Amino acid sequence: MTIAKASAPKTAASKPVAKTVPGKATAGKSAAKKIPRKRAKTSSAMEKAYPMVSLINDVVEKQIPPELVARVKGTKDKKQIISSVYPYEKVMKGSEYDRQIALLQIELVKMQAWAIHSGEKIVMIFEGRDAAGKGGTITRFTENLNPRGARIVALAKPTEREKGQWYFQRYVANLPTNGELVFLDRSWYNRAGVEKVMGFCPPREYLEFMRQAPEFERMITRSGVKLFKFWFSVSREEQLRRFLSRAQDPLKQWKLSPMDLESLGRWEEYTEAKESMLFYTDTADAPWTIVRSDDKKRARLNAIKFLLNHVDYSGKDHVLLSDMDPLVVGSAKMIYEQGEKVRSAADRPGD
Repeated sequence: MTIAKASAPKTAASKPVAKTVPGKATAGKSAAKKIPRKRAKTSSAMEKAYPMVSLINDVVEKQIPPELVARVKGTKDKKQIISSVYPYEKVMKGSEYDRQIALLQIELVKMQAWAIHSGEKIVMIFEGRDAAGKGGTITRFTENLNPRGARIVALAKPTEREKGQWYFQRYVANLPTNGELVFLDRSWYNRAGVEKVMGFCPPREYLEFMRQAPEFERMITRSGVKLFKFWFSVSREEQLRRFLSRAQDPLKQWKLSPMDLESLGRWEEYTEAKESMLFYTDTADAPWTIVRSDDKKRARLNAIKFLLNHVDYSGKDHVLLSDMDPLVVGSAKMIYEQGEKVRSAADRPGD
């Protein structure tokens, strides 16, 4: 009699055994273990390729008030405005911004066509702290303009030859001709800001600049050039958030430099330098316009509206430009950063 072999009953836990292929990770724990090692290698490679990341973290740890760092890192919602002094709690909705920027860029094209036809010369200065949003705003101004009549000027540090010239000389060479728009991504005001704070120029040269700048700008405007000076005002919280964001973005590493890191720990010194600059150079011939830029969208829209409202080009859409926000853009006498002192003409020392 043949006795049949009894087979083991199948259970829910029974699973087929996967074959192990030499040199390859099997599914499950072995594969899971390899993922962190791969990420660690990627992180190490990032640190070698972008050393500014670790440098920023070091500066933040040593020079930035811990409570400010905690507030910035604790705000996970990118649409939330961190600063308590900014007039809005949330950034502008993207759909509304897209609608307005498209219409405003049409107005900019109209304005440029008028400038070319009439031979108008326009210079726009974009100044502000690091990560204040200057470059992005210039891009929105110019992205649909005719590049033959709209130049972006972002000068590198002066050459040895330029160091021996009159300080304003290399900027004079970049002023517009008839029918041209010039966008200065930083300007001669480097001397009033970074050069003053970092000690790149002696006090005598700094004081001489403060005396000459209003006269230089008076000559420019009286020679027929329209001069607009924008200062993009960013809060300390938002500046820190943008720096930390750039540190993690491989495509924005070029926006970081050792000088930028120095600015993070010198907030008060830059505030004092900005106050002095506005005090001496905010004149009737060339006034400063302050743009609050914690919300980049509102800053861009209102900077463009301000320019278009102050240029009498043909075909202007007055209705579109009528809602410029006074809480975001205004004169240096009306908009201050937190911690600034309110000063009057009576405080101005004699020349």
